[in-house]
Amino acid sequence: EFHRPATFRGMDQKWIAIQRNPRAGSGRRRARLREFIRELKKHGLTPRLFSDRGRLDERLQQPEFRDNLVCLVAAGGDGTISDLVNRHPGLPLAVLPLGTENLLARHLKIPCSGQAVAEMIAAGNTRHLDLGCLGEKRFVQMVSVGFDADVIHRLHADRSGTIGKLSYLQPIWRSLRRYQYPELRLTVDDGPQPLTGRLLVISNLPEYAFHLPVVRSACGDDGQLDVRLFERGSAFQMMRYVGNVLLRRHEKLADVTVARGSKFRIESDIPAPIQIDGDPAGWTPVDISVLPGALQVFVPADGSATHN
Repeated sequence: EFHRPATFRGMDQKWIAIQRNPRAGSGRRRARLREFIRELKKHGLTPRLFSDRGRLDERLQQPEFRDNLVCLVAAGGDGTISDLVNRHPGLPLAVLPLGTENLLARHLKIPCSGQAVAEMIAAGNTRHLDLGCLGEKRFVQMVSVGFDADVIHRLHADRSGTIGKLSYLQPIWRSLRRYQYPELRLTVDDGPQPLTGRLLVISNLPEYAFHLPVVRSACGDDGQLDVRLFERGSAFQMMRYVGNVLLRRHEKLADVTVARGSKFRIESDIPAPIQIDGDPAGWTPVDISVLPGALQVFVPADGSATHN
């Protein structure tokens, strides 16, 4: 078992705050976490593991701990990353991939290895990425409105344990049968005429769930977000769009709009579901913007990283 000491000793030395997703802590994932902690110690870094978010928040409110912090580590999936980015904005972040979906880790080519991630942090290579902002909530990957957001809402409403890929089958089936596809109106950068459609994806990074190449052109450090707006709405059209996405030809369809911008307004006469980074995020209407370079994240050493 992992134990968090009642007091921290030697906090004049550099330390690492690890937020662990308790749902991602068994089997090989738990062994990977143990390896990560062991390797950090070899590099002279003090790891501290938190399963309780409140305890981490309490520690980071104290200047003597915050000033010597090297980074936060999201030991889980993209949901753990999103949680840390929103609770502790501005702090450097590292990722130990332990979740069902690890889209950011995949984009940054971070291996599923405790030793490799510890070495990456010790080397000090970081990169700055943009963040999206939906109201007050920040997101790393994407926001979508419509059918796939309805799937996410249903998935989380029925959630009783760990989410795996098979967990999506029943909510997908329910959404195919019941979702009503209200018309969405999208205004990009205060443009004079809104774009209309039934399914909207706005991406910061090109990765998407289940390896679907929905927005391949998205770039995480260009100060903009990329849009794909699917104009038709029905179960048949959703299947048609997915087929074209898999064939990488959806962007050539006459009923798919491709756009880019840094400021968005989404409205609909009937409230439409929203999801960000795989979590439910309420209903339309909503405003979305970009925070350029707001996330400092540790990455493997390559030409896109900066050494600190």
